Amino acid sequence: MADDEHEPLVRRKRKTVLVDYLVQFRWILVIFVVLPVSALIYFNIYLGDMWSAMKSEKKRQKQHEENVQKVVKRLKQRNPKKDGLVCTARKPWIAVGMRNVDYKRARHFEVDLSAFRNILEIDKERMVAKVEPLVNMGQITRATCPMNLALAVVAELDDLTVGGLINGYGIEGSSHLYGLFSDTVVAMEVVLADGRVVRATKDNEYSDLFYGIPWSQGTLGFLVSAEIKLIPIKEYMKLTYTPVKGTLKEIAQAYADSFAPRDGDPAKVPDFVEGMVYTESEAVMMTGVYASKEEAKMEGNKINSVGWWFKPWFYQHAQTALKRGEFVEYIPTREYYHRHTRCLYWEGKLILPFGDQFWFRFLLGWLMPPKVSLLKATQGEAVRNYYHDSHVIQDMLVPLYKVGDALEFVHREMEVYPLWLCPHRLYKLPVKTMVYPEPGFEHQHRQGDTSYAQMFTDVGVYYAPAAVLRGEEFNGVEAVRRLEQWLIENHSYQPQYAVSELSEKDFWRMFDASHYENCRRKYGAVGTFMSVYYKSKKGRKTEKEVQEAEAAILEPAYADEA
Repeated sequence: MADDEHEPLVRRKRKTVLVDYLVQFRWILVIFVVLPVSALIYFNIYLGDMWSAMKSEKKRQKQHEENVQKVVKRLKQRNPKKDGLVCTARKPWIAVGMRNVDYKRARHFEVDLSAFRNILEIDKERMVAKVEPLVNMGQITRATCPMNLALAVVAELDDLTVGGLINGYGIEGSSHLYGLFSDTVVAMEVVLADGRVVRATKDNEYSDLFYGIPWSQGTLGFLVSAEIKLIPIKEYMKLTYTPVKGTLKEIAQAYADSFAPRDGDPAKVPDFVEGMVYTESEAVMMTGVYASKEEAKMEGNKINSVGWWFKPWFYQHAQTALKRGEFVEYIPTREYYHRHTRCLYWEGKLILPFGDQFWFRFLLGWLMPPKVSLLKATQGEAVRNYYHDSHVIQDMLVPLYKVGDALEFVHREMEVYPLWLCPHRLYKLPVKTMVYPEPGFEHQHRQGDTSYAQMFTDVGVYYAPAAVLRGEEFNGVEAVRRLEQWLIENHSYQPQYAVSELSEKDFWRMFDASHYENCRRKYGAVGTFMSVYYKSKKGRKTEKEVQEAEAAILEPAYADEA
């Protein structure tokens, strides 16, 4: 490969247009409208959660059963000849993901799932939490952490819901031990297209449905509850911040070494791990182990309650390790789980350029974060298109041994920093699901792999590319297309919450369709629920597309090899 292919592309200066000013001064709308309204919504949700918690377990279960029957009744009211494909009644802008819900702009049949937001049971004996799909991470950690329990995988942002994390994709710093969020699910209660209500587990008659639902985006049926694995935890997270300096390949190796010891010693594997790459030559790796409050409060140990509204944003706090050197501190466990919530990783810096300043954190930090749904609802079509063209929010799920290549690709094509690194196991399952490990990985004995799971990494790319920050031209659509092709060529995956430019054939080159399509046919989803590509495809759906989807006249799932 030529040397110049390893350098960031040289781009011309772009002309300033009206939308640039709308984005530049959007903070005015955020401060005076989005933040206050967000705070009211958060408070209202909190009151609802408290009211739900006050109800008896028996009453919550009874209400759940009644609400399930409402869903069944609504499905049976649908006229397949005129009502359109089935989806939830949730407004298009409410979803946390950045992919705009364009399929709801065409003819469709809505089913209201808004009542499904209760924790139904915390079973300490089975170590399982039974919850409804709209229960979010903030709600469930509020309930479980005082019991010294937690979900095995707790996605970082408070607003992320159980349903979205199962039907789509969810990860956390413990995923190198437990896999993705969907891998921690024990059972799923699903309403099928014909109104049947079934309980799917990995070893009952609906095991194919159990393995088919993850990554299906709700296109096989309506998930109405899930039983999810709980683990015992301690009150604090002992977190070690380790600076790394070197090339991107050297950073990738240091990252792998931080949680996958080359000698295979399990005692060296931390409970939590993540990495943040700040420049092409600087990164900080964080490894955490659970610690008791007695240990945390021992003389000489530093406790850092990162959840206080006036505290520095977490990614900036971690960055201080580049100057301070390695250091250790103890963070209250629930505050650690949600360490990225207040600043939305580092997107908060773009939304409110001065949001990280002490005066803002002290005076208004308690209002953070703005709800992503409100940010989307108030952005307008011009700003929405600007973000598609001049902003990147993508995750790249890549094999651990290819992380260095992925970092170099992002630097060359997008030059986005910081980057987030989070490892996860990708299990070899009894069936070939939409995402799956590389064939024969177990024979390669690569770092981090086992006989039953290949170690992958989420490379999180969230920010404005350097070219945009420099006022240069940047074609976001083409950059995402190149990213998607790189993923396809390297047996890697793109979570569907993000804006996608994939054609249908390329979509099924990235993902495997066989088991998913079998489930669609077996459980009557074809012609009732939208296909996963139909939901993920960017752009408003035409009436012709709706009719073709209803009739299941879709491009073949398997791409032509020619």
